[in-house]
Amino acid sequence: MATVRDGARSALLIVDVQVGVMRRAWEAARVIGNVALAVERARAAGVPVIWVQHEDEELVRDSADWRWVPELRPASDEVLIHKHFNSAFEETVLEERLAELGITQLVLAGASSNWCIRATAYGALERGYDLTLVEDAHSTASGTFEDGMVIEAAHLVRELNLALTWLSYPGRVNRTLAAGALDFASPGGGIVAAAPTPAA
Repeated sequence: MATVRDGARSALLIVDVQVGVMRRAWEAARVIGNVALAVERARAAGVPVIWVQHEDEELVRDSADWRWVPELRPASDEVLIHKHFNSAFEETVLEERLAELGITQLVLAGASSNWCIRATAYGALERGYDLTLVEDAHSTASGTFEDGMVIEAAHLVRELNLALTWLSYPGRVNRTLAAGALDFASPGGGIVAAAPTPAA
């Protein structure tokens, strides 16, 4: 079992909102706008914003596709994590940075829903963090199988929102919340609901 983390300090984790990723993403403009809203609310409340940027053979470092979308820019004092795998935790310094900041709760947004967002969400829960997925601030492209079957991006997004609502981990809380409902300034961050009390 993972070490469950005590405390209620949140961070907003923005994953892979890069030009080459969002170009193919479902309803990219709306999703980017919701990511920007989440960033604005976190900054206003003094909540750390952590940016995760992917690089591989398709997203070559310093290329146009690798860069952040024009609507989003990390502030000079915000943490930037570079990754090569789906999960933002794998072979990165993310966990060390979270420990330095005393983070116990993660609020997650970005792309792609069925790849890096899913892997990072599960990675966070498996490492004992509470998790809120911003349900209208993540996206992906539709998936096509070799036999021609297509899973529409909207369904992939909806499925992940459902999964993150109903997953159950001991001692941890996971949920989804719309960007407009994020309230980082309320007690405990207002992000992760209190864990249910076991029945007597």
